[in-house]
Amino acid sequence: MHYGVETLRSIEAVQALCRDCLSPNAVQSGRCTACGSPRVLAHPDLGRLHIAHLDCDAFYASVEKRDRPELRDVPVIVGGAKRGVVTTCCYIARQYGVRSAMPMFKALKACSDAVVIKPDFAKYKAASRAIFGKVRALTPLVQTLSLDEAWIDLSGTERLNGGPPAFQLVRLQQEIEREVGLTVSVGLAANRFLAKIASDLDKPRGFAVIGQDEAAAFLANRPVSILPGVGPVFARTLGSDGYRTVGDLAAAEIKTLAARYGEHGLRLHALAHARDNRPVDPDSERKAMSCETTFDADLTGLADLENVLWPLCDRLASQARREGVAGRVLTLKLRKSDFRILTRRRTLAEPTQTARIIFAQAREMLAREIGPAYRLIGVGIADLVEPSDVATDLFGSSEARALKAEKAIDALRDKFGKAAVTSGRSVIPLPKGEGGARAPRGRVRGFGD
Repeated sequence: MHYGVETLRSIEAVQALCRDCLSPNAVQSGRCTACGSPRVLAHPDLGRLHIAHLDCDAFYASVEKRDRPELRDVPVIVGGAKRGVVTTCCYIARQYGVRSAMPMFKALKACSDAVVIKPDFAKYKAASRAIFGKVRALTPLVQTLSLDEAWIDLSGTERLNGGPPAFQLVRLQQEIEREVGLTVSVGLAANRFLAKIASDLDKPRGFAVIGQDEAAAFLANRPVSILPGVGPVFARTLGSDGYRTVGDLAAAEIKTLAARYGEHGLRLHALAHARDNRPVDPDSERKAMSCETTFDADLTGLADLENVLWPLCDRLASQARREGVAGRVLTLKLRKSDFRILTRRRTLAEPTQTARIIFAQAREMLAREIGPAYRLIGVGIADLVEPSDVATDLFGSSEARALKAEKAIDALRDKFGKAAVTSGRSVIPLPKGEGGARAPRGRVRGFGD
């Protein structure tokens, strides 16, 4: 179905759309007058909004249920063995209180009838390619966040795709469900921040809209933790400073927030007023991944910071191996007690996806920055490449030797649980400089001082 020429001339007049038969503006008493469906989108800005966030519903578990129809009405958990953790779970399991990252023994105690399935990332990648291939057929402006979610900018595509963005997205949902066998939820809004919030409002198989005019009122009573970049520790800091809701931040003077939280305060002020000028940038997709943590109390000593850095490196490397990527560039992120962010980066001689190499290089950069008190540390890899680009000479490559050992650990953890194998700096000494980095001359290049 395509919109007619006359309709396209007045796209902004589209304020309602049936999610089943795609009829525009055919609604009365909450139902479509053309087909009788109650699944009707209605919003005064429906024809004007063009930024969307698409999120696959319980993605890994849904792929497993698609491929094993007998599991349709059964609680499904995707993750490690009994001593492992939950990677994700279906909506039935969530009704029992099961959540991602929950220890498996707790999940099975809450939902003893659940079927536990080991992750199959090759299968999930194939499903992701099928879904986002359809998205990219509508527009090249697609910025993926992971295998199962992305931002989409559909501005200027009305004539090419036969209807306004809302129409295209509803039709896309139908095609994905029909041809890929999976469901997705969509948020449509005026910017990326609001679109991502909207996509969580009507899960699963949902579609929600947040207009710019209503956004500030919508956000006002929400907790500050809804804002990107506000984790549990920072939320407690904001709360102790008197900012518990987004409305509290919106009412604050921008100078006050900037003085207290630096550049992050400026960002908080903008988000609290529902402003987000970030474009949908397809060039940024899958170019970096990172892990970070905020401390309950500031840290200054190298040993204390290294103790926090190692598990982050272990988690980051494990994620890289699961997603089948390796990084050519290593980044270290530190946030000082005054909220100023300091970032260091180093280009490696060969791409890495191992904790051993990441930690060896990150701690060298960390040692140069000891002195100030820090409230956050993070580590990341960028300039991602396929693992086929990683050296495979077991005798001539530090990365290859470390990779062989860490893949063996992955296999053991998958079988016996994450806690079954301990791999740390106390077990494997890491000589300074291992990892094949191009040694920087003088000071490592820095960003964000």
